[in-house]
Amino acid sequence: MEDNLEKNQKFMQEMNRITMERQIQMQNQMRERMAAAQIAKARDMFLWFGSFYAIAGTGMLAGFLRTRKPAVIAPLLPLTFIVGYQADLAYGNKLNRIKAEAENIMEFERDLIEIPSGLPTLSTIDTARFQLQDQQKYHAAPKIR
Repeated sequence: MEDNLEKNQKFMQEMNRITMERQIQMQNQMRERMAAAQIAKARDMFLWFGSFYAIAGTGMLAGFLRTRKPAVIAPLLPLTFIVGYQADLAYGNKLNRIKAEAENIMEFERDLIEIPSGLPTLSTIDTARFQLQDQQKYHAAPKIR
C-alpha cells in the first residue's frame, strides 16, 4: 500500500514538473511571438513614415527652390527625427538598448517595478474572499417582487 502511495507521489511530482515546464515554454513562445509582431509593426510603420518623409521632403525642397524661404523646409527637421527614431526601432539596435535598460532596471532599480504591498499570498487571497462572502451575506441585495 505504501509502495503505491510513494509511486503515486513521484508520478504526481513528475507530472507537476512537466506541466510547469510546458507552461513556461508556452509563455516564452507567446512572448517571442508578441515581440516579433511588435518588430514587424515597427517596420511597417517605418515604411509609411519613410514614404511620407520622402514625398513631403521632395515637396518642401521644391517649394524652397521656388520661393527661397527657409520656413518652407523647416518641418524637415522634426520629420527627420521621427523617421530616424522609427528606422532605429525597426532596423537598428534600439530594441537591444531597450532590453539592456530593462535589465538594468530589474537589477539596480527593482523598487520601481515591485507590486505595491508585495505579491499576494494564498492567505491574503482567502482572507479577501471570505471578507467578500461575509459582506455579501450581511448586505444582501433587496429582492424585487
